[in-house]
Order: sequence, then C-alpha cells, then structure tokens
Amino acid sequence: MRPGVLVAVLVSASLLTLGAAPAGGSPPRPLPARMADTGGGTQLITAVAPDTGSTTGTVTWWDRGDGRDGGWVAAGSAPARFGSGGLTDGATRVQGTNTTPTGLYDLPYAFGIEAAPRGTAYRYRPVHADSWWCQDNASRSYNRWTEPRPADCRAAEAEHLVTYATQYAHALVVGFNYDRPVRGRGAGIFLHVDGRGATAGCVSVPKEAMRRILRWAEPGERPHIAIGTAGGATAVTRY
Repeated sequence: MRPGVLVAVLVSASLLTLGAAPAGGSPPRPLPARMADTGGGTQLITAVAPDTGSTTGTVTWWDRGDGRDGGWVAAGSAPARFGSGGLTDGATRVQGTNTTPTGLYDLPYAFGIEAAPRGTAYRYRPVHADSWWCQDNASRSYNRWTEPRPADCRAAEAEHLVTYATQYAHALVVGFNYDRPVRGRGAGIFLHVDGRGATAGCVSVPKEAMRRILRWAEPGERPHIAIGTAGGATAVTRY
C-alpha cells in the first residue's frame, strides 16, 4: 500500500452525484454510462468517495449488457475505505502521503494469503513466506512483487505481504504506476480486504465483498477500476 496520457473524462461533472435524478425527472443513468471511458471492456469496478477528503465511500461492480443500448447493470456493491489522506489525482500523487490515486486503471492480477474463492477465473498468485512488494525507489524492483526480497530493496521500504493476514487474505493489484513506474509516485496500490480503518492509499472492502468480486471478475471481459469522487470537480483519467 505503502503516469499516463489523458484519455477521457467523465461526460459531465454535474452527472456524478449518484442517486440524484436529472431535471426531467427520469431516473439517473448508471455511473458507467455517464463516463466517456470505461476501459473498453464489459466489466467495471467504480470506487466512489463523497469528496477528495473522504476516507469512506462505495465500491460497485458492473456488467455491461448485450442489448443494443449496451446498458450497465450493477452486479454488487459494498462500503469502501480509502487512504487516510483522502483521494488525489493519480498523475500528481506523491508516495508516502497515504492518498488513494484517482483514475481509471487495469487490474493485472489477483493474489492472497488465503486460497482463491471457488470459481475465481482471474490469475491468482498465492502469498508465501518470502513474498514482498518492493516500494524502495532505489530498487530495480520498484512497485513489483518479489520472491525473495532482492538485496537492493530495503526491508523498511517493502511490504512483507504475509504479515497482512486480514488485508491480503484476498486482493487485486490496481495498475496504478505499474506498467512504467515513476519513482516517487507510489507503489503497491491494491483493492483488498478491509482492515477496519482507512488505508495507506489502497481501496478496501469487506472480506465477503472481495470474495464476490473475485468470483465475478472475468479476465476476458477486461475489467478496470475507476476511482473518483461523487462531486462535480473530479475527472476520471486513464493512466
């Protein structure tokens, strides 16, 4: 826990207030339908906080229908927690600020200390005693899983995954700063099990919700996660 090119923003900032009906009185369209970019797949996770200073919000996972309108349908939702420092733009995030990066990200793979829930199709990497996530800016393994921890990644600058028995019972890697890591931007951002408090920058949900998400996610549907706020000023940018 411990950039990219601008692709798209939400169609209209005023439409981001969830649950509010538009002026005409018709019901609001699902959040993914109001986004200009959802990653190109037919599954999407939205992690929405009331504002950038919030540490709580809602995670919803969506499927895109096969009909002509390609409508999005919520498959489930759960309460969420964010970084103790709130949310911040993923393009300018600074490591060590305990902020959750906003943006649209892919989900490279899942992992966990516990076995994958039955029915999980995602690549699921088991956590071992020598599994680490390197956050050392000086290491060649910056923002990568390593087994064992390499000599150039200081233990004080790495997460020993097996020690987070609650949080990393199950998790999905969020593709923030992952493909071409920028030193100092941040490392180890995950969607993981709630540890009953704000995170160091990740998004967390209750354990059963995390298990449901893993059973739901299909790699062939190219799921992404969009992290943002329900306020009118937030744009979700793909990185």
